[in-house]
Parts: sequence; structure tokens; C-alpha cells
Amino acid sequence: MFEHLEIDIDERTGVNRIRLDRAERRNALNGALVSELKEALALAGADERVRVIAIGGRGPDFCAGADLAEVQASVEEGVLASLQEAEALGELFTLLRKVSKPVVAIVHGRALAGGCGLATACDMVLAAESARFGYPEVRLGFVPAMVTAILRRNLGEKRAFELMSLGDTIDAGEAAGLGLVNRVYADEDFDAATAEFLTELAGRSASALALTKRLLYGADTQSFEAAIAAGARVNALARMTDDCQAGIRRFLTRKTTRKTKG
Repeated sequence: MFEHLEIDIDERTGVNRIRLDRAERRNALNGALVSELKEALALAGADERVRVIAIGGRGPDFCAGADLAEVQASVEEGVLASLQEAEALGELFTLLRKVSKPVVAIVHGRALAGGCGLATACDMVLAAESARFGYPEVRLGFVPAMVTAILRRNLGEKRAFELMSLGDTIDAGEAAGLGLVNRVYADEDFDAATAEFLTELAGRSASALALTKRLLYGADTQSFEAAIAAGARVNALARMTDDCQAGIRRFLTRKTTRKTKG
């Protein structure tokens, strides 16, 4: 179905793995790959079997960034072609937040420029100890423009500016210290540890995760008062879900059982 992606759905756990499959180009993002990623995310979001979406890369790297040959071609076509290409990538970053299911980046090797942006745009990032992250665009006279909005939220202004203006590549440990990465695993344990994490996340309430994601990102454009009010609405809605009702019954049953035994 896809030329540049490998898709695997584990129906037992509900984990949908999407792997970038342009290893010969270090999984560089071209127009076709970006388009396929958007389609795959939309399909996973609508698939009732899927509870968690994981994005990784085939070959030695997660993603080395934009395909510069395609970038140069768009420049030669003119500003409108460049804008269309950039907007397509921006739509992908936006879609990662709009999909109701958690999206987790599984990063090994290098995640640079647009590839680092792809990882950062996911809800969480799991990294191998040897993974490398960075936004080296400034070294080419370029700007990591669209990811600015995400980096500012993830890292704060000063950390984001430092990372973008120096263009340094950092290791997974430093990326975790900055807040760019959630968890770092030893290379030899990476596959098993990330699989365990994804399975655990997929075991959480799907309705609670969807509501949490919507509430968290919806707060970006709201005042404090509006965000609190939105939280109250989600609180009331969450209480009515089947998952929450079942969870409350389990808790009350355990509490009653303990009292009876006591």
C-alpha cells in the first residue's frame, strides 16, 4: 500500500508501528514520504484496533531531515513550490497532535533537522542511548521554522533558541535533560524496552488518553481561566465513559473487599 513506509499492526497489543523506509537516503523526508505519513496516521487514527502509534525508521538512522535534492528543486521552481512543500510538512506536524491516539517516536541513530522535528512533534520520544538529535539548519543558512512552535513549548524560549541558533548535535542523554526526549534506553535493550513501554501505554484507557491529549494541546491557545473551564468539561465527560465507570467499580469493589477482610 505504501512505497516509503513499513506498517505493522499488533492486534494483540493495539500498537501500530509505522517505519520510515528510505534507508538508502537515511529516511530523508521527501514529498512522497510526507504524504504517505499523513495517510498512514489518518488510517491509524480511524482504526479501532489501534491504541498507540509508534513512528520509527528502517536502517541506521531515524530520519536525517528533509531531502535536500527535493528542497533545491522546489527552490528552482519558485517560492510557491517551496511554500507548498513546507506547508505539507507543517500539515504533518499538526496532524500528529490532532490524531486522538498517542504517537510515540522511536529514535535510533540520527534524528536531525526535519527528522528531529518529526520526533519532537510526536507526543513522546523514546531514544536509544547512542541516538543523536539536532537542528543544524543554521549551518546551511536555513531555519527550523515550523518546529519553532513545538520547541518553544517543549523547551522554553532560551533552550529552544540555543538549540536552533548553534545548530549543535546532542546525544540522547542531553536531549532528555532538555526535555526533548522522554526516556533513554541502552542500545542493547532498546527494542525490548520500547516494545514493553508501548504495550504498557496501549493498556491504558483509550478514552482517557484521547481526552488527555485533546485537553493538553487545546490549552495552547486558551487563557488560564478558559483552560480551567475546558478541564472541568473534560472532567465531567471522562466520568461518563465506559472506561472510567469500570475503573471506579473496580476501585470500590477492592475497597469493600479490604474492609470485609479487615
